[in-house]
Amino acid sequence: MALNFDIFTPKAQALFGMDISSSSVKMVEVAEAGKGAVGVERYVIEPLPKDAIVDGNIANLEAIQETVQRGWKKLATRTKNVAMALPTAAVITKKIIVPAGLREAELELQVETEANQYIPFALEEVNLDFQVVGPSPSSPDEVEVLIAASRKEKVEDRVAVAEAAGLKAIVMDIESYAMQTAFDLIKKQFPNEGKDQNIALVDLGANVLNVTVLRNDQTVYTREQAFGGNQLTQDIMRQYGMSHEEAEAAKRTGGLPETYEAEVLRPFMESAALEIQRAMQFFFTSTQYNSIDQILLVGGSSVIPGMDETVSTLTQVNAMVANPFASMAINPRVQLKRLVADAPSLMIACGLAMRRFDP
Repeated sequence: MALNFDIFTPKAQALFGMDISSSSVKMVEVAEAGKGAVGVERYVIEPLPKDAIVDGNIANLEAIQETVQRGWKKLATRTKNVAMALPTAAVITKKIIVPAGLREAELELQVETEANQYIPFALEEVNLDFQVVGPSPSSPDEVEVLIAASRKEKVEDRVAVAEAAGLKAIVMDIESYAMQTAFDLIKKQFPNEGKDQNIALVDLGANVLNVTVLRNDQTVYTREQAFGGNQLTQDIMRQYGMSHEEAEAAKRTGGLPETYEAEVLRPFMESAALEIQRAMQFFFTSTQYNSIDQILLVGGSSVIPGMDETVSTLTQVNAMVANPFASMAINPRVQLKRLVADAPSLMIACGLAMRRFDP
């Protein structure tokens, strides 16, 4: 069976990161900026029609393809190679222990044998990849290997979107791994670079609140809850008798009544903070840990002014809004103010764009 998932395959060639979320297509291109520095070359966020993506699955290929084409045109790059990602829920990952020193063919065989036990589908129905993580913590004669597998159609749907738009998908990552790559650019902002701390990455998306707790670059916990920015859109529609489109536009550009903040926005932010607090309680009861040291807010809703303070107050944990571009050089064609506002929702696209520097 072909081990052809390409999550871990190094690709040292020009590419840009493309994140297809439930609400938009986000593209980021980074490049070397001299002396080992990285710079943001260009980026674009192109909104998707409602229900083009449903539960992480591509429901309207044509609409997404058109959105990708529009986005690529606005991005104004010659690069056609893209790094994309699968939703974390669409991928099964498992760490296994194997004897050290196996040849590639022996390792492939071992991975297939192990994968059979953990994957609830026939192996011919999945794309599978693996990477040797390093020596096993328990024995020097063994190594840890990370296996990743997803249903073939999940991979093929995303590749088809890229191809239909005239692009070439050369890396297929996992959203949580891409997020972690972007987090590596941010952790310098934490005390002691976050060492020995439990850091909660809270992704406030359109429909889902995703919490990933990292400790020393390892994921120790992950949880998804049905709550997101669409809740705020619904609240605006209900309160002011608007259509979905009107509410979305008003949410982004303003023009809502003076009472909006007290009646709608503050209750939404408090609900978000309570959802985060709830996710933290689940983390405490299902792991050996009983504290979170930092909360890093990512995703579109995290840029709402005051969201970080509301979360900090209610959870009693320091919360900051993510900006993976803070230490990067910024190309003059990129509007800095807009980039700072968009940065938290560009985490996955940024992590994918960084794949061009893989050794």
